[in-house]
Amino acid sequence: MFRIMFYQPCIPPNTGNAIRLAANTGCELHLIEPLGFSMSDAQVKRAGLDYHEMATVTVHPDLPTALSALRPARVFAFTAHASRYHTDVDYQPDDVLLFGPEPTGLPDEVLTLPEMTDQIRIPMLPNRRSHNLANAASIVVYEAWRQNGFAGAV
Repeated sequence: MFRIMFYQPCIPPNTGNAIRLAANTGCELHLIEPLGFSMSDAQVKRAGLDYHEMATVTVHPDLPTALSALRPARVFAFTAHASRYHTDVDYQPDDVLLFGPEPTGLPDEVLTLPEMTDQIRIPMLPNRRSHNLANAASIVVYEAWRQNGFAGAV
């Protein structure tokens, strides 16, 4: 399945919602430190409800360590500044879907790493800053899963 990666997430409920997303789709969730909260934070637990045990969640100390551990063939970096849409990608299992922190998005030094396959955007109306982090991940995960026949779904 796909691998959702949050780079230095800041808002606990977004990560809790991503845990539910991972549990319900079979994706892995990878979090890159520093986190703006503790994984034991009540807001993370509340948003994730009872899905924590059903999800595969890994916390990595930094991005290079995560990429080394995953050895991904493809990493798609999501940014409002890209020109290609999320629907323009032919997703493959094990793709990494990388999203930046809520207030700022991915920094240029991450977007330009040689490990990045492409920069991708989710369309939205002009003069809007961004989607909610968990919602953005959901949009992309369900498109990728749809393209792959909703493998494993009932």
